[in-house]
Amino acid sequence: MSVVFIYVTTPNRDVALSLARTVVEERLAACGNILDGMTSVYRWEGEVREEGETVLILKSRSDLVERLTARVIELHPYEAPCVVALPIVAGSQKFLDWVGAETS
Repeated sequence: MSVVFIYVTTPNRDVALSLARTVVEERLAACGNILDGMTSVYRWEGEVREEGETVLILKSRSDLVERLTARVIELHPYEAPCVVALPIVAGSQKFLDWVGAETS
């Protein structure tokens, strides 16, 4: 079993909290960390924009990435939300085992 971080940007804390609660309750993720206060600078529809956002980092198994990504996109208010999986190459075995146990 391999564990991944799923990095998600959201418009605010309430959206991040709602997404995290849903996917943890559905056992698609073991945990979600919410980081307020991020500023994003990006190009959208031909215009450079600057917006405050909240980051959501989910911990899950690599075999759940497709289902987890689809669920986040389904619930997310953005037209093209950032939902990307980042591999975890090493770490505390107890933590990695816990992620596996909480997502099965």
